[in-house]
Amino acid sequence: MNAGSDVMFGDYTRQALDLQYNNRLRVPEYQTWFRTWAETSEETRHTLSCSTDIAYGQHPAETLDIFPAMQANAPANLFVHGGYWQSLDKSGFSYVARGFVPHGITTVVVNYALAPDASMDEIVRQNRASVAWLWNNAAELGIDRNRIHVSGHSAGGHLVAMLLATDWPRFAPGLARDVVRSGHAMSGLFDLEPIRLCYLNEVLGMDATEARRNSPVLIDYPRSTPLLISLGALESDEYHRQVRAMEKVWRDRDYPTRTLIADDHNHFTIADRLGDPESDIVAAQLALMED
Repeated sequence: MNAGSDVMFGDYTRQALDLQYNNRLRVPEYQTWFRTWAETSEETRHTLSCSTDIAYGQHPAETLDIFPAMQANAPANLFVHGGYWQSLDKSGFSYVARGFVPHGITTVVVNYALAPDASMDEIVRQNRASVAWLWNNAAELGIDRNRIHVSGHSAGGHLVAMLLATDWPRFAPGLARDVVRSGHAMSGLFDLEPIRLCYLNEVLGMDATEARRNSPVLIDYPRSTPLLISLGALESDEYHRQVRAMEKVWRDRDYPTRTLIADDHNHFTIADRLGDPESDIVAAQLALMED
């Protein structure tokens, strides 16, 4: 860390803060993982039963893919992709279904509009709309609407926390209070102030007020929901700080939570573990879903 007159956040200068959040610089081989995920996801869409590009809202980006479990009335795991709210697409994350469908869990991978075309407020709203749509259409999809769980990686981890913060009856009339039964935030971002102050905001365009109302560590939660927080041990100090801060929010409220730090994993390799039905990450999420 660097102290001095040009400190932007904590003890970080702008340059140091940028480095903390630039995962592509930290993991130069990141493109290998993007290619692997794309290839495995395409194969997954050919080998598993699926329905793709189902609209859950009016915006062209409001679509999702569903990989159904074999049995009726199955629990669902809705997965939110990362990309710092400004890149990537659900098509690169179909592979997540490989980790959960074998366990009898319908997997839903959601798309949403990206910055700069969508604000952070709108991105959060769209993800909430995807969950509301899933709950309202659960019966015809063969899903038990009382067992909808959410998970996400990186920016998706942030959006998972925002889903847990949702007052569902206020969001849409007729929704239950407990639409979401558990959440798994992997390598999540829970304090958006450093995001606002680093290079990422050149695209996101958040002001301090928007960053605050979308920071999971600074907002209220209407009910106790089990939360799994996971992180690669090799991720940056700021990612570890973000995880500790979110863990404290849940523990201070005496809400059920578990933190899993994956040894020898970075920001990308930990996400890859979601496609392995026998991985420790999948096992931890399954245990959370069964509570």
